[in-house]
Amino acid sequence: MAEFAIAVTPSPGSMAVDFEERVNFDRLRQYRLGRVRAALDASTAGALLCFDTNNIRYTTSTQIGEWARDKMTRFSLLTREGGDPMVWDFGSAAAHHRLYAPWLKPENCRAGLNGLRGAIPPDNGLFIRTAKEVAGLLREAGVADMPLGVDIVEPPMLFALQAEGLTVIDGQQIMLDAREIKSDDEIMLLTTAAAMVDGAYQMIAEVLKPGIRENEIVALANKKLYDLGSDDVEAINAVSGERCSPHPHNFSDRLLRPGDQAFFDIIQSFNGYRTCYYRTLNVGRATTAQHDAYTKAREWIDAAIDMIKPGVSTKDVAEGFPRCDEFGFDSEFEAFGLQFGHGLGLGLHERPIISRVNSIDHPMEIRQGMVFALETYCPATDGVSAARIEEEVVVTEDGCDVITLFPAEELFVANQY
Repeated sequence: MAEFAIAVTPSPGSMAVDFEERVNFDRLRQYRLGRVRAALDASTAGALLCFDTNNIRYTTSTQIGEWARDKMTRFSLLTREGGDPMVWDFGSAAAHHRLYAPWLKPENCRAGLNGLRGAIPPDNGLFIRTAKEVAGLLREAGVADMPLGVDIVEPPMLFALQAEGLTVIDGQQIMLDAREIKSDDEIMLLTTAAAMVDGAYQMIAEVLKPGIRENEIVALANKKLYDLGSDDVEAINAVSGERCSPHPHNFSDRLLRPGDQAFFDIIQSFNGYRTCYYRTLNVGRATTAQHDAYTKAREWIDAAIDMIKPGVSTKDVAEGFPRCDEFGFDSEFEAFGLQFGHGLGLGLHERPIISRVNSIDHPMEIRQGMVFALETYCPATDGVSAARIEEEVVVTEDGCDVITLFPAEELFVANQY
């Protein structure tokens, strides 16, 4: 069993102050742009055209809200060998950036529109307009004859870029190369985000009583997180009782009852840096089967934590997770996401992904500065209950630091009878 965790990675607070060194956002912006430039220059691409909001934020340090994530209308461009980042944003947001984002050249903050996921049909010509503008900029930078890295793209945009004579390649892998290793500022933001969830779990532990519904807990947790300074509560799973096995990955209006096992996953962000943070709590009391399931899930996650250190292969960690048939599933694809690890940063799932599906045949090296969320799941022998645990860890010089600190060494029985 894991020992009681003592905070090592600093989480000084969510406000700026003059009496402590906290997150240095100028340093953060310079680090991220430097990482993208280095990854781009090391690739075969001449430029990166990004529509993924995480990549846009990483490159340009601009963000206009979670609502823009699925609109595919914002985009950024960076050319190799010291090119300056450019961003095309939604309407007046471009003018706002010119006023409040002095790290970007004013002329590089432009308004853009490609159709809002087809709401404006392609025959309106907006994709063609964007492709011509981008191609012209690539010619000016002398990289139009090199491949263009694009992270995610709508088919009409892809076709319009190709019509301009551009060769499009996968730019997401270049961006993920850049985002793999976190700076001290990024780690501080991730730790602060985890500290917010520590507080949300304290609140959940206090209200986890018979008669409260899963959706009520989700609502209370949302309020708590926004009160603490979250900028995006992306999702909260709340799973209890007979819904625990198999894991449905959502929440419902189910009423919690005495003796229920319940697990929660809180996915939210602070300055864009995300959490993925499961905890299992019982309502009032717990059975032997529920304790046994939790003990097994804890053993699996502790083994994974002990493995995480620089130079270790993701294959080695994945082989320590139980096989799908050891906890009731017919295939590793069906069991995917229940025993695994994933990089964490501006994106919820960054590289490397550690699982039996991909890591055994395609291993990657774990390196200092990576941040992972490690997850395990164990169904109970009663046929309905299950335990789910997740810890976020920062890879250090000789191991890793756990930054998710709400008690999880043993099954937490809330409001015990």
